[in-house]
Amino acid sequence: MKALILAGGKGTRLRPITFSMAKQLVPVANKPVLFYVLEAVAEAGIREVGMIVGDTAPEIQRAVGDGSRWGVHVTYIPQPEPLGLAHAVLTAEPYLKEEPFLMYLGDNIVTSSVKPLIEAFEQRKPNALILLAEVPNPQEFGVAELEGARVVRLVEKPKQPPSNLALVGVYLFDKHIFEAARAIKPSWRGELEITDAIQYLIDHGYTVEWKKISGWWKDTGSLDALLDANRLVLEDLQPYNYGTLEETQLHGRVAIGAGSVLKRCIVRGPAIIGANCYLEDCYIGSFTSIGDGVRLVSCEVEYSIILDGSCVEHVETRIEGSLLGKNVVVRGGARRPRTMRLMLGDSSLVETP
Repeated sequence: MKALILAGGKGTRLRPITFSMAKQLVPVANKPVLFYVLEAVAEAGIREVGMIVGDTAPEIQRAVGDGSRWGVHVTYIPQPEPLGLAHAVLTAEPYLKEEPFLMYLGDNIVTSSVKPLIEAFEQRKPNALILLAEVPNPQEFGVAELEGARVVRLVEKPKQPPSNLALVGVYLFDKHIFEAARAIKPSWRGELEITDAIQYLIDHGYTVEWKKISGWWKDTGSLDALLDANRLVLEDLQPYNYGTLEETQLHGRVAIGAGSVLKRCIVRGPAIIGANCYLEDCYIGSFTSIGDGVRLVSCEVEYSIILDGSCVEHVETRIEGSLLGKNVVVRGGARRPRTMRLMLGDSSLVETP
């Protein structure tokens, strides 16, 4: 069995970060989201991976390479335009041929193993098997209507949901998905939707089954979802310290990379600090991820993600619920702003008077 990972798309909900980096490479707990996907595919025993790429293909290829670090072989498949998930399936047809395949969205994190999903698919041999998750707000997702082991209908963002089971970005298909993708028409968004292709399978007598995830799932395509995914991953953080601490207090599970120096700081875990960082007179609160080469002086940061090379100095108001891109500079002044919530792209500069 092969895997198809979708790593195209423009990531509009994460702009301005995604003006300068692929949304699949935004880090969660200092590791790109796409790397979690590759780990999941490799753990499931799949070795051949097709990766759909778009405008950010060079960046994705630099980060992933040939896939050997995960024990897989990656073949890059260009999608000329982001015309929908079903269009991506058709784009990959020459690579996938008639083999069954696992499709995984490259900006989703699923903590439960997908291996049981593959085993169920191989044992029962439906035409499609979809992964579902219980959500408190099903009206915001594609939702499945079920009859026993079978899916009978998919409803996109229903006002009155038939269940609280939302479609997760992980699917298993046999060759009939190509027939379905060719048969459907573009949605109002101008895209070939994978939900429409699955509904075609249902309407034409093919078997579509489902399996519920046992862990948690996050589509990291928005700031709030990305921060929540960061929180959930950090819940399982294994602490370590390869840095230098001077008059610094660590509380809870904290990970500090090699070459980092912390002077007169308080860090409350779970939190991760990358390599070669410099922190002085700082408070770092829970569920914070700080990338490599970051400089923080006289500031407070909590429940946030700060990417490589950024600098925050003399900001008196606590930075919370924020995402700062690479090489961002935030400098404070004499006045005290009342609050600060930031989502800054690479190389931004923010100064307060």
